[in-house]
Amino acid sequence: MQKHLPYQFFIAFRYLKSKKKNKGISLNTAISVGGVAVGVMALLVVLSVMSGFHEDLQRKILGVNPHIVVLSYRGGVTDYKDIMEKVNEEKDIVSSSPFVLGQVMVSSGKRAHGVYLRGIDPALEIKTTEISRYIKDGKLDDLKPEKGISGIVIGKELASSLGVFRGDQINVISPVGEIGPLGMLPKVRQFRVAAIFEVGMFEYDSNLVFTGLSPAQEFFGMGDSVTGIQLKVKDIYKAKETREHIQKKLDFPYYGRDWMQMNSNLFSALKLEKLAMFVILILIVLVASFNIVGTLIMNVIEKSREIAILKAMGATNRGIMLIFMLQGLFIGLTGTTIGIAGGYLLGHLFNNVIKLPPQVYYLSHLPIKMELIDFIAVSTSAILISFLATIYPAWQAAKLNPVEPLRYE
Repeated sequence: MQKHLPYQFFIAFRYLKSKKKNKGISLNTAISVGGVAVGVMALLVVLSVMSGFHEDLQRKILGVNPHIVVLSYRGGVTDYKDIMEKVNEEKDIVSSSPFVLGQVMVSSGKRAHGVYLRGIDPALEIKTTEISRYIKDGKLDDLKPEKGISGIVIGKELASSLGVFRGDQINVISPVGEIGPLGMLPKVRQFRVAAIFEVGMFEYDSNLVFTGLSPAQEFFGMGDSVTGIQLKVKDIYKAKETREHIQKKLDFPYYGRDWMQMNSNLFSALKLEKLAMFVILILIVLVASFNIVGTLIMNVIEKSREIAILKAMGATNRGIMLIFMLQGLFIGLTGTTIGIAGGYLLGHLFNNVIKLPPQVYYLSHLPIKMELIDFIAVSTSAILISFLATIYPAWQAAKLNPVEPLRYE
């Protein structure tokens, strides 16, 4: 099998080896391979972190929030039951549920914190969002009033901040209350902590609370109206098309917002950051390619006499170029293979192991998601750069005049 291979393959692999017998590849070759491997490894790990960050954020955001919300330009939605019947007829809609949303302050003792209070129907909520999955202590059904006090579900960070546990009572305060002799008086109601949830995003765990639909309507003085309707769709990536269709069907004064619209700034920034990191870290592979250039140029200088002999024996310029191109490609392929294996191993070792400060980042742990497209893009880029790095040294070797090296022999 080997005797049928072109001579360039055997010479290229021989040039990669150490001058000393039985010493394996040369030090220059090992350094070049290592440079490519480190660059590929770093690139893969960073891209996998960015992909994991994006997916984890998306999962947690959609775990608490609906895919689409239907709102009214006039404020509250009074005929929400009729609207729910209309939207449920659509084939792309899985379920719907009404909600009430407002800003309040919660307090316990001398501790207070501003939050969003969302009023929900527990029976419909579990079909529309996945908040029930994140409840660590208690359940949504515990929201029903006990001894005249309505239940409330709060996040783990908020519970820690207020110093309360399940079963404790907290005060919910709204700045918009009744007008008295001294002006606007805040509205205060007592709620019982029915359950505690933990999404893993500080933003939600500290700034969002849930209560029943009727207590929220009563607290905000909304009567029988709601803030809007939450929708769950079959395909989250077709939420925009579904929203536009529902908006046309319901017509003015109703309008819809999908999850991509509501979080567009965050996800756009993540995509831009991933692209920027790819461009920056590909420079590591580019720097490693200079090692390949240096290694091949040194080989051309050291092997100038052998190149001259090959040319004297009939080797063409193309054949000489192929020798050094194969040498560079071998370095690139070997470095890329080692880098991919190392990146894959590091990704599995560090997945959800490194803790992050939740006050700074949206997540508590560093997530890593390895995507095939990232592996293909990185390996293709690394091999292409390695190949381009061989062109100049190979051309230098090909244009070598065979007379000069042999003249002084």
